[in-house]
Amino acid sequence: MTVDVLRGILIPFLGTSLGAACVFFMKGTLNNKVQRSLTGFAAGVMVAASIWSLIIPAIEQSSSMGKWSFVPAAVGFWIGILFLLLLDHVIPHLHMNSDQAEGPRSQLQRTTMLVLAVTLHNIPEGMAVGVVYAGCLTNSSEITVMGALVLSIGIAIQNFPEGAIISMPLCSEGMKKSKAFVLGVLSGVVEPIGAILTILAATLVVPALPYLLSFAAGAMMYVVVEELIPEMSEGEHSDLGTIFFAVGFTLMMTLDVALG
Repeated sequence: MTVDVLRGILIPFLGTSLGAACVFFMKGTLNNKVQRSLTGFAAGVMVAASIWSLIIPAIEQSSSMGKWSFVPAAVGFWIGILFLLLLDHVIPHLHMNSDQAEGPRSQLQRTTMLVLAVTLHNIPEGMAVGVVYAGCLTNSSEITVMGALVLSIGIAIQNFPEGAIISMPLCSEGMKKSKAFVLGVLSGVVEPIGAILTILAATLVVPALPYLLSFAAGAMMYVVVEELIPEMSEGEHSDLGTIFFAVGFTLMMTLDVALG
């Protein structure tokens, strides 16, 4: 595994860690308007990344199938959706601003389930970075090192608010800043782990790369539709979430097309 790959899979984790560090510099919790704006921005980045960095390359890699080149992308996308749906039902977790836990009944503490919710959503992001870098390692002509780096940076940008959104509310509930920071950081650990496992799987089974690309896209889209869009649209001034969704989408699209 090259230095470029290691750096690439750690960049999103750095974004989460820097966001979690906001707990040391900001008082209280994030304003609802700010939180909705950041959530909308993250959703926009993830949707654009799913399309330009994952689904389109998956279809291009299957071009030899002619008019059936959409099949690996469609199959992988649905497997990703169903995988996240399964995790959503078997892992107990609690979303921010919610009092009712999802998944099976458990005796886990509220803070633990809050961290599990963010961790659950970080899994597809780690897989997305991993599968794109796997494409680079297998010398895929559709995926460049710069394109993979752009995806890593894009996910790191949207991970920054996620880190803040998990650590700052924990602190406002009475938790020590240092512990809230550590939990925020830990929520992002799954990303480099997932990236490494995905790289290993993809390099071992090169023909499966289009399926893995679209699998990551499906998993990310599940997170966006199931969680991020409802969060950015709740309450008053819901148009802020929509506006920042467009900002995040445009930024990620621009980075991917211009630099990828």
